[in-house]
Amino acid sequence: MAGKRQKFSCVSWQNMQGNITAKTLFSCNIATAFLSLIIAKKCEAYDVMLRQSLVPDGQPLAIKCSLEKSLKNGDYNLTWYKVGNQTAVPRDKLSRVHQQKNLIWFLPAMLEDSGDYECVIRNSTSWKKMCTKVTVFKRIDGLCLNEKFAVEEVIFTSYSAKIVCPHLDYFRKEKNIQPVRWYKDCQLLEGKRFTLSNSDLIIFNVTVHDRGNYTCETTYTYNGKQYNISRDVSLVVEVTPPNKPPEITYPRNNSIEVELGSQVTVDCNTTGADGYEVYWTGNGVYIDVFYMSRIFASPYEEETSYDGRPMHSVKLIISEVSSEDYEQPFVCQASNAFGQVASYIILKHRDGKIYDAYVLYTKSSEGRSTCCLETFVSRILPDVLEKQCGYKLFILGRDDLPGEAVVSVADETLMQSRRLMIILGSETSRCCLLEDTSEQQLAMYNALIRDGIQVILIEMGEIQDYTSMPESIRYIKQKHGAIQWKGDFTEKSCSAKTRFWKNVRYQMPSRKKVPYSEVHLLHLTSNSSAAKGS
Repeated sequence: MAGKRQKFSCVSWQNMQGNITAKTLFSCNIATAFLSLIIAKKCEAYDVMLRQSLVPDGQPLAIKCSLEKSLKNGDYNLTWYKVGNQTAVPRDKLSRVHQQKNLIWFLPAMLEDSGDYECVIRNSTSWKKMCTKVTVFKRIDGLCLNEKFAVEEVIFTSYSAKIVCPHLDYFRKEKNIQPVRWYKDCQLLEGKRFTLSNSDLIIFNVTVHDRGNYTCETTYTYNGKQYNISRDVSLVVEVTPPNKPPEITYPRNNSIEVELGSQVTVDCNTTGADGYEVYWTGNGVYIDVFYMSRIFASPYEEETSYDGRPMHSVKLIISEVSSEDYEQPFVCQASNAFGQVASYIILKHRDGKIYDAYVLYTKSSEGRSTCCLETFVSRILPDVLEKQCGYKLFILGRDDLPGEAVVSVADETLMQSRRLMIILGSETSRCCLLEDTSEQQLAMYNALIRDGIQVILIEMGEIQDYTSMPESIRYIKQKHGAIQWKGDFTEKSCSAKTRFWKNVRYQMPSRKKVPYSEVHLLHLTSNSSAAKGS
């Protein structure tokens, strides 16, 4: 699949070639056998690894050996063991831990039962092994659920969705089990939105507010003794993507200025339904993930955009810009079951501009102490964007000469800048409120009317009310949105690798050259992904 790492089996690769020879088939079998040996060694010779079973101390548990159907011959032997114990689990039904048919039963499970268990199945010609982990935990007095040992389940916003009561499969067929009761955050679930289906919970008209901690409870009677059963679920509710084609957030049929011989990286960022393709083309040819090429693409990535939406990204990387790359559209394409979209980027010669961004903000006045905004502008912005990322900023008060008229400096410098970056202070910080200054008026005129400079709006904290802001600021916020700074001034928040700075860099011009460390990291990440996918 374009834009995603593909896995080819020997057979699928041969089918693509359209010509299977005996020699090829033999080589394929040898390769498959060798790969199987590697996997077997890595998985410690187990054919199946089941996810772990979580059960509170003193409650019953049953686990099935899923290998039974793997042997076609009905004449076989199936035995359960606790790993490290050479003695098989007893088949005596009066034993607390015993085997019934292909199940291992804990009636009840105790803390000392925690560990790995394996079932071994043999017939006259072969044998296989399955392993599973059992974790028995102690409930804390006074707590109705244990979040640490909850099983995570994921559903989507929809007309209805089902939550499964975990590790209850083999009790459902028993006659001595009572109807299941469901709780959310320890409160019994009642009402028309909730119903049961074979002990599972059905929720109608699912919204994100249904996420949280759920508990299913029942009782089971065995040999005249009644046991309590409770299972905890940590429910994640994700928003169902709309049934429409993906949206490309960048590029937007625009151009960027780059120097001949420089290295360029362009993100193709998309949002939309899962299960779709994202890839780059140039001259109508698919650009592959092939690092020996001058032009290549990065592996498929999933991130989060600045406004919180899921974002799927593939980078176009040109290691050295050639003259033939100019004025040629490089096209980002994305498609899903509902349609296909495309958007291009065009490389142009640099325009001679000096600064990557003109930084506009309001400085403290009337003897007020320097606030968070000034610290952000004077220290954090240069440390990250200039020192770590290689951008060049113009910050009034730092880069202008003493005695120069502010309006003249702003007019000249704005024409030499590729972006206008506006920093807004939080409404709770009096010294950080943006005032309607002459510098601001000129910047707004240049950005919106005369030069069409792209604007990057940054909020220091949450700003809920824009009514007191100038009309130009309200227009920019409505049209382009804003990137919100929620960090502190620690080393972690000041790393260019954080989500905030990635979103800022996404709106900045392309850099002249990506640092070697970042290119090397991209190669390592890609090789790691390839190793995991192989």
